[in-house]
Amino acid sequence: MGIVSPGFQGRGRGTGVKLPPGQYLTEDFPVLSAGPTPRVGKEDWKLTVTTESAREYSWDWRQFMELPSETPTADIHCVTKWSKLGTRWEGVSLDTLLADVDTAADYVLAGSYGGYTTNLPLEDLLDGQAWIAYRFDGEDLPAEHGGPARLLVPHLYFWKSAKWVRGLRLLDQDEPGFWETAGYHDYGDPWREQRYQGD
Repeated sequence: MGIVSPGFQGRGRGTGVKLPPGQYLTEDFPVLSAGPTPRVGKEDWKLTVTTESAREYSWDWRQFMELPSETPTADIHCVTKWSKLGTRWEGVSLDTLLADVDTAADYVLAGSYGGYTTNLPLEDLLDGQAWIAYRFDGEDLPAEHGGPARLLVPHLYFWKSAKWVRGLRLLDQDEPGFWETAGYHDYGDPWREQRYQGD
């Protein structure tokens, strides 16, 4: 992985809105990445789900766009302490993607174009909690925010919503991803302020 981009600076104005502990409100959408921005054309994009028994389920962009989409509105919270409320997305629910996937796995390792990874419990991707998002605020998702498609898991810190997603590996045992091996929390609940291991 390359350099870590500098953190967003500044403080939003107080609004009386309840935020997770240690967070402040922003109207911007800061761009933070663990390396250079991959430029992946839709014609080259593919999403692959690999089960714990190595069975693969794949969608190219055309096949992915034929799946039913949803338009969630969600608050997002970055571990660097900014929160953005009421963000509007469009994407495919993980419930849809995994509906026909035969698995007994408990964990997922999401992988991105560019090499980034992050780990999540499978149960946190189901029951209307997570999407592969390809539009933001009515527009195609720009590359700097993870386009053409990113994982969206808004109830966890935003580093868990892997940009430029290319695959989901279903695992029997948890396997830490990029930031987790560097000391970030394995789970990352913003309401419990789980930023780093031991929080």
